[in-house]
Amino acid sequence: MAEHRRLEPASPWVETVVTQADWDQVDPGLMRTMYAHLVWIRTFEQYVLDLAASGLIHGPAHSSIGQEGGAVGSVLALTSADLVNGSHRGHHQFLAKALHHLQPDGIDPLAVPSAQLRDVLLRTLAEICGLERGWSHGRGGSMHLQWKDAGAMGTNAIVGGGVPQAAGFAWSHRHAGTDAVSVTYFGDGAVNIGSTLETMNLAAAWRLPVCFFIENNQYAVSTSVREATAEPRLSARGLAFNIPSWRVDGMDPLATNLAMSEAVAHMRQGGGPTVVEADTYRFFHQNGGFAGSAFGYRDKTEEQAWRDRDPLVQTAAHLERRGIMTAEETATALAQAKATMAEIGAVLVEPVPGGRPGQRQIKAGEWPDAAFADVGVRGDLGELDGQRVVPADGFAVPVEEMRFIDAVAGVMARRMETDARVVVMGEDVHRLNGGTNGATRGLTERFPDRVLGTPISENAFAGLAGGIAIDGRYRPVVEFMYADFMWVAADQLFNQIGKARHMFGGTDGVPLVLRSKVAMGTGYGSQHSMDPAGVMATAPGWRIVAPSTPYDYVGLVNAALQCDDPVVVLEHVDLYQSSGPGPVDDYDYVLPVGRAQVRREGADLTVLTYLGMTPFVLGAVEEHGGVDAEVIDLRWLDRASVDWETIEASLTKTNRLLIAEQGAIGTSYGGWLADEIHRRFFDLLDAPVWRVTGGEASPSISKVLERAAIAQQAEVVAMLDEIARY
Repeated sequence: MAEHRRLEPASPWVETVVTQADWDQVDPGLMRTMYAHLVWIRTFEQYVLDLAASGLIHGPAHSSIGQEGGAVGSVLALTSADLVNGSHRGHHQFLAKALHHLQPDGIDPLAVPSAQLRDVLLRTLAEICGLERGWSHGRGGSMHLQWKDAGAMGTNAIVGGGVPQAAGFAWSHRHAGTDAVSVTYFGDGAVNIGSTLETMNLAAAWRLPVCFFIENNQYAVSTSVREATAEPRLSARGLAFNIPSWRVDGMDPLATNLAMSEAVAHMRQGGGPTVVEADTYRFFHQNGGFAGSAFGYRDKTEEQAWRDRDPLVQTAAHLERRGIMTAEETATALAQAKATMAEIGAVLVEPVPGGRPGQRQIKAGEWPDAAFADVGVRGDLGELDGQRVVPADGFAVPVEEMRFIDAVAGVMARRMETDARVVVMGEDVHRLNGGTNGATRGLTERFPDRVLGTPISENAFAGLAGGIAIDGRYRPVVEFMYADFMWVAADQLFNQIGKARHMFGGTDGVPLVLRSKVAMGTGYGSQHSMDPAGVMATAPGWRIVAPSTPYDYVGLVNAALQCDDPVVVLEHVDLYQSSGPGPVDDYDYVLPVGRAQVRREGADLTVLTYLGMTPFVLGAVEEHGGVDAEVIDLRWLDRASVDWETIEASLTKTNRLLIAEQGAIGTSYGGWLADEIHRRFFDLLDAPVWRVTGGEASPSISKVLERAAIAQQAEVVAMLDEIARY
């Protein structure tokens, strides 16, 4: 019979339990601060629920009442330099971080609230109500609270969506040489999300100072934790990734504070990530002011048992028992906070004229201007002022024939040499003499701490890069080996990185470059061959650039790396080994954002194309010979950067238009472009817009079937024949 040897986890897993004796040893100032935080958060949340019950909160009101102990206890172990983010139920974490930032030496619960404290409460309430004076001018609302000055980097409505970003904050802390840490707060539901587990693995592999703080409030909406997992002790997840883990009573702010203090000390000393699980309970339903029992998934006996352990009541009892505060004083602190919240609320709401007693409305002057709706989707490109931006046409520097892939590696090497903020990450970018195609050749040897080979976990490392970009100290360049992998990381690309700038008010940039290749024609099949331009163009926030020559690649990537918006740089495998004009020795010029290039002048037809289709179009025009076509290489593909001026000038001459692309018709870039051109330039067109695209199916492995699925030179020639007969 085989011998069985018991295996032990490599990291410790402990439960932190405190007794009355521990409470007796706590500094009275810390206890008063804990109580003050609990009081302000509780009264704030009660006021929010009051507004929600009156119909004055547009959208959800995810109350954290009952869970304040975990937030307060954990945040008081941090500093303003430590960065946190959280989930949709994050009012308590946000306020705890803000209050601790305002008064790091502590808040007395009986002190008259300062003007700064009132302002924080007012701006937070305004944000939850969707009003102009909120932190993000009302765009974020209840689920997206951010105050970067306080280290509150943003709460998140996607379950588990913010977890990878916190790893990015941690990477920035460590690379900057500080001992600051990051904390990501999430609930029991997010523990089973792929991005959470991917990030735990990546953070452990890289020994990043990030704490995965699990608020186990027992229910993901109405599904209990015991229904969702066979191991309801959720801190056990850390053991799988060799992460030291703590479990603690989250209703006890002191227990949470002691466990968190140990976890923070471990991270500050370079020990890598930690997990803290706080068992807690939301007193109300997922959303609004009714108890869970009202919806049938909890019973009143369970709810009462948890209410008997209310962190506010427990803390007040210890203060009174030790003689630090009297019962009258703890009650006075609550009454004062409630009165203050009423005063703050009166700034935003007013009685309805002629309405029934107690009926209120938002003051008209508090709403944001409707014209602000799209402001800040992208920046104004002011960051390019002072850069060496060269004319869009011709060659601004001496050129010579060079391989496209050499331009890719060359410009990245130059930027990493001149800008210490640039960091490159992706699968195998640090091996194979420059990754799978040579795009990072020579970079690992020169910049070993800034070329990061990642696990196969696109959600985690894309989100980590997003966190680095939101932090703002560094400029991440992410490589996805194939464009299809964008869909593995769709939440991070579209819900997180693409929306972050606008969602949090439009002011702060998200400087991230995503490089990815289109591999049609290479035999890699349906899941490695797509052109993502059409889908990316529908996603607000992203700029899209598609270089087709070595010269363009250098100038356009330099523009992307100066831009404070996220930019996806599309590369085509067909172009990598091709040759064309590229810079002899100057890799510092910047081609302007939003300017196309006329590759061939003509009078009969305007052809719009991009990326690897550009050489095929030029070849088709020469092969056909019967249509004098003007070929425009779009270069920039996102809605804000399309060169409408050049397109209009060409259509004024030709009055006819063809859009040519390789990719599938279903995700076609040309579909939305044709629609927009019909809207803008209908009077210039003598015929409907013609289009060349691939077929409906994704490219197959078979050489014959793959060729049938995509468009190349022959398809353009056939369309030119049709146009010539029109």
